[in-house]
Amino acid sequence: MPVASPSKTKSTAKAARPASAPRPGTATLTLSSKNYSSWSLRGWLLARFAGLKFAEVMVSPDDVDARKELLLLAPSILVPCLTHDGAKVWNTMAIAQYLDELMPEAALVPTERIARAHCRSVCGEMNSGFSNLRSSLPMNLKARFPGHKVWAGALPDIERIVQIWSECLAAYGGPFLFGAHRGMADAMFAPVVTRFLTYDVKLPKPCILYCQTVMGMPEMQEWIAAARQEPDDIEELDMDF
Repeated sequence: MPVASPSKTKSTAKAARPASAPRPGTATLTLSSKNYSSWSLRGWLLARFAGLKFAEVMVSPDDVDARKELLLLAPSILVPCLTHDGAKVWNTMAIAQYLDELMPEAALVPTERIARAHCRSVCGEMNSGFSNLRSSLPMNLKARFPGHKVWAGALPDIERIVQIWSECLAAYGGPFLFGAHRGMADAMFAPVVTRFLTYDVKLPKPCILYCQTVMGMPEMQEWIAAARQEPDDIEELDMDF
Protein backbone atom coordinates (compact mmCIF):
# COMPACT_ATOMS: atom_id res chain seq x y z
CA MET A 1 0.00 0.00 0.00
CA PRO A 2 1.54 3.33 -1.00
CA VAL A 3 1.36 5.62 1.99
CA ALA A 4 2.83 9.08 2.32
CA SER A 5 5.58 9.03 4.94
CA PRO A 6 7.38 11.79 6.78
CA SER A 7 10.80 13.02 5.78
CA LYS A 8 12.74 15.98 7.05
CA THR A 9 10.66 18.75 8.52
CA LYS A 10 11.88 22.14 9.58
CA SER A 11 12.03 22.75 13.29
CA THR A 12 10.46 26.17 13.09
CA ALA A 13 7.13 26.90 11.46
CA LYS A 14 6.62 29.88 9.23
CA ALA A 15 3.72 32.11 10.11
CA ALA A 16 0.58 32.00 8.03
CA ARG A 17 0.59 34.64 5.34
CA PRO A 18 -2.54 36.39 4.09
CA ALA A 19 -3.10 36.24 0.34
CA SER A 20 -4.14 39.88 0.71
CA ALA A 21 -4.25 41.86 3.92
CA PRO A 22 -7.78 41.42 5.32
CA ARG A 23 -9.62 44.48 6.56
CA PRO A 24 -10.71 44.50 10.21
CA GLY A 25 -13.96 42.60 10.55
CA THR A 26 -13.45 40.68 7.30
CA ALA A 27 -14.04 36.92 7.36
CA THR A 28 -10.85 34.93 6.86
CA LEU A 29 -10.36 31.36 5.73
CA THR A 30 -7.06 29.74 6.65
CA LEU A 31 -5.93 27.31 3.96
CA SER A 32 -3.05 24.96 3.31
CA SER A 33 -1.63 23.88 -0.07
CA LYS A 34 -4.07 24.26 -2.96
CA ASN A 35 -2.34 21.43 -4.79
CA TYR A 36 -2.43 18.86 -1.99
CA SER A 37 -4.97 19.85 0.65
CA SER A 38 -8.34 18.25 0.01
CA TRP A 39 -9.77 19.69 3.23
CA SER A 40 -8.79 23.22 2.22
CA LEU A 41 -10.53 22.75 -1.12
CA ARG A 42 -13.70 21.59 0.63
CA GLY A 43 -13.78 24.54 3.01
CA TRP A 44 -13.06 27.03 0.25
CA LEU A 45 -15.79 25.64 -2.01
CA LEU A 46 -18.30 25.72 0.82
CA ALA A 47 -17.57 29.37 1.52
CA ARG A 48 -17.78 30.25 -2.15
CA PHE A 49 -21.01 28.30 -2.64
CA ALA A 50 -22.49 30.09 0.36
CA GLY A 51 -21.58 33.46 -1.08
CA LEU A 52 -19.50 34.47 1.95
CA LYS A 53 -16.93 37.17 1.27
CA PHE A 54 -13.63 36.23 2.85
CA ALA A 55 -9.89 36.77 2.68
CA GLU A 56 -7.59 33.78 2.24
CA VAL A 57 -4.81 33.21 4.76
CA MET A 58 -2.32 30.70 3.38
CA VAL A 59 -0.29 28.53 5.74
CA SER A 60 3.26 27.89 4.58
CA PRO A 61 3.94 24.29 3.44
CA ASP A 62 6.94 24.44 5.79
CA ASP A 63 4.59 24.81 8.76
CA VAL A 64 5.16 21.65 10.80
CA ASP A 65 1.54 21.20 11.89
CA ALA A 66 0.13 21.84 8.41
CA ARG A 67 2.60 19.37 6.93
CA LYS A 68 1.51 16.70 9.41
CA GLU A 69 -2.10 17.23 8.35
CA LEU A 70 -1.23 16.84 4.67
CA LEU A 71 0.66 13.63 5.43
CA LEU A 72 -2.21 12.25 7.56
CA LEU A 73 0.02 12.28 10.63
CA ALA A 74 -1.88 14.84 12.70
CA PRO A 75 -4.31 13.77 15.45
CA SER A 76 -6.97 16.04 13.91
CA ILE A 77 -7.43 18.45 11.02
CA LEU A 78 -7.42 22.14 12.01
CA VAL A 79 -7.10 23.61 8.49
CA PRO A 80 -9.23 24.97 6.92
CA CYS A 81 -10.36 27.34 9.64
CA LEU A 82 -13.02 30.00 9.15
CA THR A 83 -13.00 33.13 11.29
CA HIS A 84 -16.15 35.21 11.01
CA ASP A 85 -17.90 37.75 13.23
CA GLY A 86 -16.27 36.49 16.43
CA ALA A 87 -16.63 32.79 15.56
CA LYS A 88 -13.69 30.51 14.84
CA VAL A 89 -14.74 27.32 13.06
CA TRP A 90 -12.53 24.42 12.03
CA ASN A 91 -13.40 20.95 10.70
CA THR A 92 -15.00 21.03 7.29
CA MET A 93 -18.36 19.66 8.44
CA ALA A 94 -18.53 22.29 11.17
CA ILE A 95 -17.77 24.98 8.58
CA ALA A 96 -20.49 23.56 6.31
CA GLN A 97 -23.06 23.59 9.10
CA TYR A 98 -22.06 27.08 10.22
CA LEU A 99 -22.42 28.45 6.69
CA ASP A 100 -25.77 26.70 6.24
CA GLU A 101 -27.06 28.36 9.42
CA LEU A 102 -25.56 31.72 8.50
CA MET A 103 -26.74 31.79 4.88
CA PRO A 104 -29.69 29.44 4.44
CA GLU A 105 -30.59 31.19 1.19
CA ALA A 106 -27.50 29.58 -0.37
CA ALA A 107 -29.26 26.18 -0.08
CA LEU A 108 -26.10 24.22 0.74
CA VAL A 109 -28.41 21.38 1.78
CA PRO A 110 -31.76 20.42 0.25
CA THR A 111 -34.88 21.97 1.74
CA GLU A 112 -36.89 18.73 1.69
CA ARG A 113 -36.50 16.79 4.93
CA ILE A 114 -35.59 13.35 3.57
CA ALA A 115 -33.20 14.71 0.94
CA ARG A 116 -31.60 16.93 3.59
CA ALA A 117 -31.05 13.94 5.87
CA HIS A 118 -29.58 11.99 2.97
CA CYS A 119 -27.24 14.87 2.13
CA ARG A 120 -26.00 15.22 5.70
CA SER A 121 -25.44 11.46 5.93
CA VAL A 122 -23.25 11.19 2.83
CA CYS A 123 -21.34 14.34 3.80
CA GLY A 124 -20.68 12.91 7.24
CA GLU A 125 -19.53 9.66 5.67
CA MET A 126 -17.07 11.58 3.48
CA ASN A 127 -15.89 13.63 6.45
CA SER A 128 -15.06 10.63 8.63
CA GLY A 129 -14.49 7.70 6.29
CA PHE A 130 -12.54 6.43 3.29
CA SER A 131 -9.15 6.40 5.01
CA ASN A 132 -7.66 3.91 2.55
CA LEU A 133 -8.58 6.14 -0.36
CA ARG A 134 -7.02 9.16 1.35
CA SER A 135 -3.73 7.42 2.09
CA SER A 136 -3.24 5.55 -1.18
CA LEU A 137 -4.55 8.22 -3.58
CA PRO A 138 -3.50 11.58 -2.07
CA MET A 139 -4.80 14.71 -3.78
CA ASN A 140 -2.26 16.08 -6.25
CA LEU A 141 -3.75 18.41 -8.83
CA LYS A 142 -0.52 18.81 -10.81
CA ALA A 143 0.01 15.09 -11.34
CA ARG A 144 -1.46 12.48 -13.69
CA PHE A 145 -0.87 8.71 -13.50
CA PRO A 146 -2.48 7.06 -16.55
CA GLY A 147 -3.24 3.38 -16.08
CA HIS A 148 -2.50 3.57 -12.36
CA LYS A 149 -3.10 0.31 -10.52
CA VAL A 150 -5.16 1.14 -7.45
CA TRP A 151 -4.15 -0.60 -4.23
CA ALA A 152 -6.67 -3.32 -3.43
CA GLY A 153 -7.35 -1.87 0.01
CA ALA A 154 -8.75 1.30 -1.56
CA LEU A 155 -11.16 -0.49 -3.89
CA PRO A 156 -13.98 -0.86 -1.32
CA ASP A 157 -13.78 2.89 -0.69
CA ILE A 158 -14.04 3.60 -4.40
CA GLU A 159 -16.95 1.19 -4.79
CA ARG A 160 -18.80 2.85 -1.92
CA ILE A 161 -18.27 6.33 -3.37
CA VAL A 162 -19.52 5.14 -6.76
CA GLN A 163 -22.59 3.74 -4.99
CA ILE A 164 -23.24 7.05 -3.20
CA TRP A 165 -22.88 9.07 -6.39
CA SER A 166 -24.98 6.68 -8.46
CA GLU A 167 -27.82 6.63 -5.91
CA CYS A 168 -27.83 10.42 -5.55
CA LEU A 169 -27.73 11.09 -9.29
CA ALA A 170 -30.53 8.60 -9.90
CA ALA A 171 -32.70 9.87 -7.04
CA TYR A 172 -32.33 13.62 -7.59
CA GLY A 173 -31.72 13.81 -11.35
CA GLY A 174 -28.28 15.48 -11.41
CA PRO A 175 -26.20 17.08 -12.67
CA PHE A 176 -25.08 17.63 -9.05
CA LEU A 177 -25.52 15.05 -6.31
CA PHE A 178 -28.75 16.57 -5.00
CA GLY A 179 -30.20 17.95 -8.18
CA ALA A 180 -29.71 21.07 -10.25
CA HIS A 181 -28.14 23.11 -7.44
CA ARG A 182 -24.57 22.52 -6.26
CA GLY A 183 -24.21 22.27 -2.52
CA MET A 184 -22.56 20.78 0.53
CA ALA A 185 -22.24 17.27 -0.86
CA ASP A 186 -20.56 18.46 -4.05
CA ALA A 187 -18.01 20.44 -2.04
CA MET A 188 -17.31 17.42 0.16
CA PHE A 189 -16.78 15.06 -2.79
CA ALA A 190 -14.98 17.49 -5.14
CA PRO A 191 -11.49 16.41 -3.99
CA VAL A 192 -12.46 12.79 -4.68
CA VAL A 193 -13.29 13.80 -8.24
CA THR A 194 -9.76 15.16 -8.63
CA ARG A 195 -8.27 11.98 -7.14
CA PHE A 196 -10.19 9.81 -9.60
CA LEU A 197 -8.86 11.91 -12.48
CA THR A 198 -5.28 12.03 -11.17
CA TYR A 199 -5.06 8.26 -10.76
CA ASP A 200 -7.17 7.30 -13.79
CA VAL A 201 -9.83 5.48 -11.76
CA LYS A 202 -12.37 3.75 -14.01
CA LEU A 203 -15.96 4.83 -13.38
CA PRO A 204 -19.44 4.17 -14.78
CA LYS A 205 -20.76 6.77 -17.22
CA PRO A 206 -23.06 8.65 -14.79
CA CYS A 207 -20.10 9.14 -12.46
CA ILE A 208 -17.87 10.26 -15.34
CA LEU A 209 -20.46 12.88 -16.25
CA TYR A 210 -20.64 13.98 -12.63
CA CYS A 211 -16.86 14.40 -12.54
CA GLN A 212 -17.05 16.53 -15.67
CA THR A 213 -19.74 18.68 -14.06
CA VAL A 214 -17.64 19.26 -10.94
CA MET A 215 -14.46 19.99 -12.86
CA GLY A 216 -16.35 22.44 -15.08
CA MET A 217 -17.42 24.64 -12.17
CA PRO A 218 -15.74 28.09 -12.35
CA GLU A 219 -14.68 27.74 -8.71
CA MET A 220 -12.85 24.49 -9.45
CA GLN A 221 -11.13 26.04 -12.43
CA GLU A 222 -10.03 28.97 -10.28
CA TRP A 223 -8.70 26.70 -7.52
CA ILE A 224 -6.81 24.43 -9.94
CA ALA A 225 -5.22 27.40 -11.72
CA ALA A 226 -3.95 28.67 -8.37
CA ALA A 227 -2.69 25.19 -7.43
CA ARG A 228 -0.64 25.00 -10.59
CA GLN A 229 1.08 28.25 -9.66
CA GLU A 230 2.25 26.94 -6.28
CA PRO A 231 6.04 26.68 -6.32
CA ASP A 232 6.33 24.28 -3.41
CA ASP A 233 6.29 20.52 -3.83
CA ILE A 234 6.01 18.01 -1.00
CA GLU A 235 8.15 15.02 -1.90
CA GLU A 236 6.17 12.58 0.23
CA LEU A 237 3.03 13.36 -1.78
CA ASP A 238 4.72 13.38 -5.19
CA MET A 239 5.01 9.62 -5.20
CA ASP A 240 6.54 7.78 -8.14
CA PHE A 241 4.00 5.07 -8.98
